[in-house]
Amino acid sequence: MSDFTYKTICILGRQPALGLAELERLYGADHVKPTQYGALLDIDAAEVNFKRLGGTIKVARILNVLPTLAWPELLKYLEDTIPEHLQYLPEGKFTLGLSVYGLNVGLQTLNRDLLRLKKVIKATGKPVRIIPNKTLELNSAQVLHNKLTHRGAWELSFIKDGQQTILAQTMFVQDIEAYAARDQARPKRDPRVGMLPPKLAQIIINLATGPEQSGRLLDPFCGTGVILQEAMLMGYSVIGTDIEPRMVEYTKENLRWLVQRNPGIQALAVVEVGDATSHKWPPFAHVASEIYLGRPLNSLPPPDKTRAIVNDVNTITRKFLENLSGQMKSGRYACLAVPAWRKPDGTFIQLPVIDRLTDMGYNQLDLKHVRSSDLLYFREGQVVARQLIILEKV
Repeated sequence: MSDFTYKTICILGRQPALGLAELERLYGADHVKPTQYGALLDIDAAEVNFKRLGGTIKVARILNVLPTLAWPELLKYLEDTIPEHLQYLPEGKFTLGLSVYGLNVGLQTLNRDLLRLKKVIKATGKPVRIIPNKTLELNSAQVLHNKLTHRGAWELSFIKDGQQTILAQTMFVQDIEAYAARDQARPKRDPRVGMLPPKLAQIIINLATGPEQSGRLLDPFCGTGVILQEAMLMGYSVIGTDIEPRMVEYTKENLRWLVQRNPGIQALAVVEVGDATSHKWPPFAHVASEIYLGRPLNSLPPPDKTRAIVNDVNTITRKFLENLSGQMKSGRYACLAVPAWRKPDGTFIQLPVIDRLTDMGYNQLDLKHVRSSDLLYFREGQVVARQLIILEKV
């Protein structure tokens, strides 16, 4: 497939392997091409279901692919072409922002040349406001607050791709305020059981469901209900269980709050107390869950204590997977966030049960563009990372 068949570029988040895996599961490996600064799609940006993507920061429509990396040539291209397109904008002030990914240009030069571009636009008689850059790339907040995805405003991005440059216009950007609102404003939160970010919950759901946007989704370790919440916003009906009655009550209250804030939600929820190692669930189509991660750690304990912690979590995970296997239909998928303990040398201790998945009736799904070992979510300094595993029931 020639690069010129690609219509859209996605700028990925802090851990791009997760965003790339998510796009591959939703749209298929043949429709996605990794690049150094994102992922190319051969579908129109307007067809991307951006609200459900947790691992993509921006979705942009590809306007052109320019056979140069030289900043003066790229700037000259904008000076020549922007005036031709101003006639298609509505009356009133035009707002322009510019982001640069991977090109050899300094911040001071970029802002100076933006002012030069402003003069070119003003010379056409069009009033214009330029968004100054604090970094080479405008962040989500700048794009949102300056309404650069609205009519009469553009964010244009120059993105290095090998020895050529992609020019793209941002169509969608992550609404960081909406994520914060449904994370921090929920009535019931409990830091002691871990704080699953809504964006990561979306990724887990998408890795579990792939392109199938219907069916009932099960979270057997529902905690305070973050995965159930995100699944309901996507339109899935959900089943949630947790061994702790307090967590079940927290989830019920959080989901009631969610429905009150989003009255258009049609998805149904069943939430009840249940031990994931033995519970019998109603029929379900997909499984998405963050399983028990073990106790929080500020540093890795001595080897004998580490082995005890790993063994404890491994036993619970093994019993859960054995229980789930008897209730999951063949050909269905699960995505589970399981713990991986980060050693001082940067490598990870994985759950031993991952090497026994086939014995329990599962195949671990291999993706084309991302290695399974790269599906890790962690922040710098964290000891307990989340490893995402995608399982297919045989």
